[in-house]
Amino acid sequence: MWRILGWTVVVVLCCATGKAVAGEDQPEPRLSEAQTAFEEATKLLEAGRYAEALTPGEQALELREAVLGASHLEVAASLNLLGDLYRRQGDHARAERVLQRALAIREATLGKQHPHVAQLLHSLANLYGEQGAYSRAEPLYARALAILEVALGKQHPGVAASLNNLASLYWMQGMYSRAEPLHERALAIQETALGKQHPDVAISLNGLANLYMEQGMYSRAEPLYARALAIQEVALGKQHPDVAASLNNLALLYMEQGMYSRAEPLYARALAIQEVALGKQHPDVAISLSNLGHLYMVQGLYSRAEPLHERALTIWEAVLGKQHPHVAISLNNLANLYTEQGLHSRATYSYRPEVGWAPPIGYERLRPSAALNRSANLYNEQVLYSRAESLYERALAIQEAALGKQHPYVAESLKGLARLRLAQDQTARAVSLLSRAFSISELRLRQEGLDFSESRLASFLQVLRSEEDFLYSLLREHPDDASVRRLALSSVLLRKGRSVEETANTSRTIYFGLGDEDRNIFERLRGLRTQLATLSHQGPGSLSPADYQQRLESLAEQGNALETQLARRSAPLRVLTALPGPEQIVDRVAAALPRDGALVEFVAYTEDRPVEPTPGTPGSQLASELRYLALVLLPNATIRTVDLGPAAAIDQAASTFRDALASSDAAWQGPARALYSLAFGPLKPLLGNVRRVFLAPDGQLNLVPFAALHDGKGLLVDSFHFTYLSSGKDLLPHPRDIPPSRSVVVLADPDFGAPPSTTPGAQRQRASLVLRSLSVKSFFSTLRADFAERTWVPLPGTRREAEAIQRLLPQAQLFLGSEASKQRLLSLPAPGVLHIATHGFFLEDSATPDASRAVVHTGALSGAPAAQHLPDPLLRSGLVLSGPGAQVPHSPDGSLVTALELAGLDLWGTELVVLSACETGRGDVKLGQGVYGLRRALISAGAETVVSSLWKVNDDTTHQLMRAYYRHLLAGRPRVSALREAMLELRKVHPHPYAWAPFTGLGRDAPLRSIAPLPKE
Repeated sequence: MWRILGWTVVVVLCCATGKAVAGEDQPEPRLSEAQTAFEEATKLLEAGRYAEALTPGEQALELREAVLGASHLEVAASLNLLGDLYRRQGDHARAERVLQRALAIREATLGKQHPHVAQLLHSLANLYGEQGAYSRAEPLYARALAILEVALGKQHPGVAASLNNLASLYWMQGMYSRAEPLHERALAIQETALGKQHPDVAISLNGLANLYMEQGMYSRAEPLYARALAIQEVALGKQHPDVAASLNNLALLYMEQGMYSRAEPLYARALAIQEVALGKQHPDVAISLSNLGHLYMVQGLYSRAEPLHERALTIWEAVLGKQHPHVAISLNNLANLYTEQGLHSRATYSYRPEVGWAPPIGYERLRPSAALNRSANLYNEQVLYSRAESLYERALAIQEAALGKQHPYVAESLKGLARLRLAQDQTARAVSLLSRAFSISELRLRQEGLDFSESRLASFLQVLRSEEDFLYSLLREHPDDASVRRLALSSVLLRKGRSVEETANTSRTIYFGLGDEDRNIFERLRGLRTQLATLSHQGPGSLSPADYQQRLESLAEQGNALETQLARRSAPLRVLTALPGPEQIVDRVAAALPRDGALVEFVAYTEDRPVEPTPGTPGSQLASELRYLALVLLPNATIRTVDLGPAAAIDQAASTFRDALASSDAAWQGPARALYSLAFGPLKPLLGNVRRVFLAPDGQLNLVPFAALHDGKGLLVDSFHFTYLSSGKDLLPHPRDIPPSRSVVVLADPDFGAPPSTTPGAQRQRASLVLRSLSVKSFFSTLRADFAERTWVPLPGTRREAEAIQRLLPQAQLFLGSEASKQRLLSLPAPGVLHIATHGFFLEDSATPDASRAVVHTGALSGAPAAQHLPDPLLRSGLVLSGPGAQVPHSPDGSLVTALELAGLDLWGTELVVLSACETGRGDVKLGQGVYGLRRALISAGAETVVSSLWKVNDDTTHQLMRAYYRHLLAGRPRVSALREAMLELRKVHPHPYAWAPFTGLGRDAPLRSIAPLPKE
């Protein structure tokens, strides 16, 4: 990857380019010819055609020397131009000779303190800096700076350019504390002298941002990059090459954070600008090609990456020759690509670690440690361990000395060295290295993640998934190693469900730790989410599909910006409530377990073999299988594990089981036993005598009721008490114990404006509109058709359910009929208990197995293209309440409340939310981060426990189940335990799990504090 910066050109100091000497009215014809050649060489240089520029450049020098003599200033100008050309082509020896000669001419003619002398000192210093000869470059920069400060004054823009050059030199040496004040001083000078919108200000902003980026301080770098880009677009126009440079820098930052969808259009735009402005064979085009190729490579898009790297290589070879260091860089990029595909023979041919690593002017150097790591990786894969070891250790030493021991680059070297130790059967040493690497990445997550919106955090967590997958694969290889088990479980506990944890932490801090301004920002965010949901519900209308999508994306981006602003403002307080570190997390969670309980963490992971069994096997073939792993943690901190096998079979069994229950299939016990044998039977021996199990599922296991599994003798509901968690860290005490509200609020039997459509006495199903893989337009067309053609069926059982709750809890506030509205729900103060009984809707983002019978297609769905989906998965699920849309045909607006809107509720102090509706536990399943749907939204809004359903539930039996549930809650039973008791009670009357098993409780299992239990009889 290339970052665009490099040395600042001190344009205010450039010498005259060789026009007629003062006093000469009729210049010698050869001087005119020299001037023409000089100008031609300059244009070719600017076009990146260095080899072509040499001939006219040398011709200009020869003519000027013949006419003016060897010591004339115009000769010095030609020498300066040739020095630049030689340097760009990697001919450093010739460049040094001509630049030193030019410097001598100017010193002799103008004196050693002249600004034009300073300009040549910069040119020589740039040359030495690119060669890594920092000790030779520094005194030249310092001398040039001193000259300019005297000649121009300390506040002159030329001084700022000199400061930036010296700062860049310190930056290249890792001397960040010396570089930062110089960049800051340069920026201050330029803003004062030139104004804050001058393009030279963008140069300093980019330099300062690169400095922060190098140190892993991405949150400080991003706004500087963004500001530099904005300045350049206005001052220079959106098609200027400097704009392309800033686009490259910002794209690199996004790529480092895993935001590939943001990085790609920036890289593509930069490339397009450069091809038009500079020509398709310009070296800057090669930079953009390499960057875009690397982006595709890290995403596994090898067929898209290879032609870009090959084209970049062709440009470098044509411009610089086959022996230039930048040709070696391009070869190494291709080698890295081949290595990723297991094409080691092609990779070996391409690697050129022996070639120098100096960069061209204007671009980031290729750090020697990066080249060392790449070569070490290749030797490791070729079983040349001794050669790999020395390179890994050299790279690590360089990085630790230059960047410090906590830098992300250090973590990468540690992981490479750990792979080598594993290949050498040195597991203990490898685990030590991996533990260090994991601690570094966790520190990075805690520093950067504090400033992220939820979607951006999710992208960043996805970048870290490869590290986690490696640890879980390592555990499969070494299941009996206690240190491996502990490291893997630490990863599970800290990373699984991390996104919702951080989102909830931000929400809690806003409500309890910040002021009115922050709450106002949060209210603006809630308003934007409602606008987004409303626009989504209304559909494109008169807008074209492109304009409609652009409007959706604009609202989402505005919301994302407000989320980021809130995250940054709340970060200092959130630091105080941080999770335990990797060394303490396992013990802390174990201590939080009840003495008779055990935690079971399911993990879906992509197999990544720590040691390749056969050199030459493509990595894509080794890392293609998704598997499930179960880790059991006991109160004494004992860890037990079992690899459950390929995920495909387990996911299929989970879908078949859930479908059998949802359809009330009489043959449901077969699927129940099948899933048991795959997902629970293998881990049962690890539990010993434990019967109270805290389950943290992953993948499709999030969507099945374990209580209804059958072990061949009976149902697990009879043997185990299950409590569902997002992650075992949910067991830790909340950082702020929020007193619960004493109110109980029930919304039920919304007014849909539809007459009864079934005969008296017929059972009515609490329906859900469930659509799969539709475009935005198809989804809302179908939704409107559903409103228009059959309307929502009234649910009288929900009214009886609400009235039964009020009989048990006289203080309960009931909002029925037209009062059970979206507006009412979104404006509620946090209740102690919130109960919602209605219909639900759910738009599935990915296909389920063809054999599935639980998903109902509503409307004309045949042949609907899977085009663009809604911009946020939380827009795809929600509830139907009273509102104008529920009663007006063709208009769902105002009655649908999405999960995205519910995420903005204030539920801090709400102990329990019951979603007595269909499929409220469904949503988009994200590996490692749970289900993006209603229950996630409510947990992030502050709810301690959420009870939701996994399939379409019957109105009558749900009414019975909920009445029993509240009765057990009033008896003082914990929230999840009370649900189990109600399930067992209903099972006696309705033995099929369809009736008694659809609801699960996620979160805390403790008695309600907001409701006084009934006195025991």
